[in-house]
Amino acid sequence: MKNEVPCRPPRARWSRCLRIFPLPCLILHFLLSACTAPDRPYGLGTNLTVLADTVSLECLPVKGSYVGLHRDDQVVVAEVAIQPADSIDTTWVKLAHSQEVQGWIREGDLMRSFMPDDVISQGIYLFSRTYLAGFIFILAVCAAVWLFRLLRHRQMRTVFLNDIDSIYPLLLCLLTGFCATTYATMQAFAPEVWTYYYFNPTLSPFHTLPLPGLFVGGLWLFAIVLLAVLDDLFRLLAPAAALTYLLGLAACCIFCYFFFLLATPLYIGYGFLLALAVFFFHRLRIALRAPYYRCGNCGEKLRKKGICPHCGAMNV
Repeated sequence: MKNEVPCRPPRARWSRCLRIFPLPCLILHFLLSACTAPDRPYGLGTNLTVLADTVSLECLPVKGSYVGLHRDDQVVVAEVAIQPADSIDTTWVKLAHSQEVQGWIREGDLMRSFMPDDVISQGIYLFSRTYLAGFIFILAVCAAVWLFRLLRHRQMRTVFLNDIDSIYPLLLCLLTGFCATTYATMQAFAPEVWTYYYFNPTLSPFHTLPLPGLFVGGLWLFAIVLLAVLDDLFRLLAPAAALTYLLGLAACCIFCYFFFLLATPLYIGYGFLLALAVFFFHRLRIALRAPYYRCGNCGEKLRKKGICPHCGAMNV
């Protein structure tokens, strides 16, 4: 006689997904927020760091008198003045390095030769000015080709093609596309908004302008969903298979990032993002409509109560 064990009830597997995807609240906040950036992204008292090898500050009102700054020198914005007679740039900014070293510089030269003295701004500058992103893209292409060749010979788990029983990997790709689309929108259509965030960075999506807030909120959701992916992945697959799956998932996310980054300025990125969102919610609806049981003896999935095909226990 087979052992009878109580069958575990259907699990609300995807309820976590709904709790960590509070976009309606974010969108409502952003719609009620101001949509335009201030005329000047910096203010009095803003701390800056020299990027160029040397920068000259003019000691006005004495003409032809200059003081020099060097790379990594730190200054503070002390005063802003308008010079209507200047045909190059009417906005001049007074910077102070010390009590003795102070001077004026055109705003355009300031934007090119200085960056905010903030960890977030420095990280943005480092990421956007290095070739790391290009190298990652090449690595992603190589990994995708390698995985494709392996998939032709064996049934390996990978996102989109032979996915695991979890909605989180697809959600991670969707969030990657969302963040890339938001970033590309600011770069292409609202550069002053991105400049304002660059000089006034924050990790809170509720304490900045709408577009940067959407971007920061997407990054936070990406980090949370990534933890959920790792939790499901190493619970459902063996360590070796999980690492292979992670490699393919990373390649997909990197591809999504670069694709939406390039497609958004051409307007087609918005259509592809909408299509990916529709596909995700279609998969989510299917998952929500397919409850399952767990064997009370071995814990394997069961579509209905009865004899477990894995261990033979009777689930009632």
